[in-house]
Amino acid sequence: MKRLLAALLLASVAQTYVAAQSSQRPPVPTPGAFRADPAPQPDPQTLADVKWFEVFKDEKLQELIRDALTNNYDLRQAVANIDAARASLGITRSEQFPTIIASGDVINQRQSRSSVFDLPEPIKRDRSFGSVLLNLLTFEIDIWGRLRKQTAAARADLFATEEARRAIITTVISDVATAYFGLRELDFELEISRRTLVSREESLRLITLRQQRGVATMLEVRQAEELVYDAREVIPALEQSIQQAENFLSFLTGRSPSAIARGVSLTDQQMPPSVPAGLPSDLIERRPDIRAAENSLIAASARIEVAKKEYFPRISLTSFLGYESGQLTSLFSGSRNIWSLAGQVTQPIFTGGRIKSNVRFTQAQRDFLLTDYQKTVQGAFRDVSDSLIAYQKVREVRTQRAFLVDTLRDRSRLSYLRYTGGVATLLEALDADRELFEAERSLAIARRDELLTVVQLYRALGGGWQ
Repeated sequence: MKRLLAALLLASVAQTYVAAQSSQRPPVPTPGAFRADPAPQPDPQTLADVKWFEVFKDEKLQELIRDALTNNYDLRQAVANIDAARASLGITRSEQFPTIIASGDVINQRQSRSSVFDLPEPIKRDRSFGSVLLNLLTFEIDIWGRLRKQTAAARADLFATEEARRAIITTVISDVATAYFGLRELDFELEISRRTLVSREESLRLITLRQQRGVATMLEVRQAEELVYDAREVIPALEQSIQQAENFLSFLTGRSPSAIARGVSLTDQQMPPSVPAGLPSDLIERRPDIRAAENSLIAASARIEVAKKEYFPRISLTSFLGYESGQLTSLFSGSRNIWSLAGQVTQPIFTGGRIKSNVRFTQAQRDFLLTDYQKTVQGAFRDVSDSLIAYQKVREVRTQRAFLVDTLRDRSRLSYLRYTGGVATLLEALDADRELFEAERSLAIARRDELLTVVQLYRALGGGWQ
């Protein structure tokens, strides 16, 4: 008995040590600061700590995000996965407890007087049997912690699915914001195209009048017509892209394709004045995809222990307690009670290498998930650095394009003044007009890209799911 207690104590200590080892976070090299971080010193505050409705202040965009968080199909599937994982945890955990089932039966039997055993008179041929039992069905005594490890693995799977849902929330918010800003950029391009078309049609009218009066040539008329047709060609393509963008936003919000209400214009969108990235070490705690990978790794480590404990013997109990009687009227009398208690020990001796192969299989799964965890962490650092670089460089591009638009707008005005004054040719004015049109569209794209870099950085930092 003393040896048995010592062995059980040693096994318990070993289980505690293994559990502590498996619960430790795998070491991953963490940089001291994000590359391209504008802050000279790492700031504990981060953009990801700001709620999504404080980052995206357009009311119509907020309504779309709320609809998406309620109706998005990916999120609804994620909720179903959480429900399934929670139910699986309940099933696995139930194996740690005895299963008690109540049963009862009544049998009415009539025997022949001339059968194997003759029934003489006056013994009745009709008999009634009854039984009422409480059955304890093969309850395993979890000495080695196999069932507890199974439960721990299922619980880690549940945590992983919950983190996966949070990652989907961040993705949905960023996808809706990205699609909305893309839609507003297309609206702005369409506005520029229509405004340019009206200006070019007016220029064509004036040049046509000049040609009719002999001041301008037919070549100048054709050149003006070319610009008009060029502006008209852009408008249907933009309208097509706008309607398709609206359909995509409708899909993200779980609705049928329909028109999307607009809010603040592209140029009036408000964004946080600063975008601190925070400490790289905090990213591991903040990004849901990293925490989901970590919990999957914890579950795999627990399953290795489950596989190893197949080498140990299993001790189980089977029992029942109740009443049984050949007469229903005396079923519950004291002399009719019955009970049974049986213990069983099973020890694998030869399994053809099944247990060993299963241990190797679970270890290979753990190694795969460990690599996936490290890959996810390093990928997160890269996402943040790429977003910071994009945020800085796109802002510089947008600034220069704004200067270019101002210059081309003034050049176009001066070119038309020179043309009407007879100092320059129409070709010079038309070239300035064409370049201004393309520069204005390019500026709209740069403004959209600047907004999208904030969205990408917010997502890379793991914000939005709170």
